[in-house]
Amino acid sequence: MDTLDRRTLSDKVFGNLRERILAGELVSDAPIRQEAIAQELGVSKIPVREALARLEQEGLVSSHPHRGFIVRALSAAEAEDVFELRLKIEPELAALGAKLAGPADHARAREALAALNAELKSGSASAGQLNRDFHIALVRPAARPISIQMLKRLHGLSERYVRVHLGPNGRDERATREHTALLGAWLAGKSDDVRIAAQAHIEATLQDLRRQLSANER
Repeated sequence: MDTLDRRTLSDKVFGNLRERILAGELVSDAPIRQEAIAQELGVSKIPVREALARLEQEGLVSSHPHRGFIVRALSAAEAEDVFELRLKIEPELAALGAKLAGPADHARAREALAALNAELKSGSASAGQLNRDFHIALVRPAARPISIQMLKRLHGLSERYVRVHLGPNGRDERATREHTALLGAWLAGKSDDVRIAAQAHIEATLQDLRRQLSANER
């Protein structure tokens, strides 16, 4: 197998395991059985190890001596850390993006929100990824590659929390309203309104997660 084929195989295993982690199919704090996964997916252990190393970089799994890789558990403390960091970076980036966005950026943001809303209505598990796509579409025109890369990583870490947050009835409807208001201000280039809306949206999500996760940890 040449390098390109192995990378493609590793990408497929990575995508499979990442989705299973986000969906809660791989149990937190339990060892990930590499041999069993390799057999199930019909691959060798090499692409499985490569995929797990990438997932560790994303913060979804961690490696431990004598236990191997395990899925990191959700926690109120981690949610606090991730969403507080988003609050420090994202509202300002989105506000700058609103100032600099052109017609093509506007079209991408509209398409991203339309795709997210469709998934929320269908109840699909893909809403977490599409939520990230929408938020990144708002900051991309800011052309701050290092900040945007950091924000992408934070969104990768927050995706599991977003799925937890959207679980209770009515949360998807509220998220849709907040996203629609945020996009409207962004399309109009109202950077101050974008900053305020983005901050309020992230803070509301964090408040919900504090209550949900703290209750689960009692």
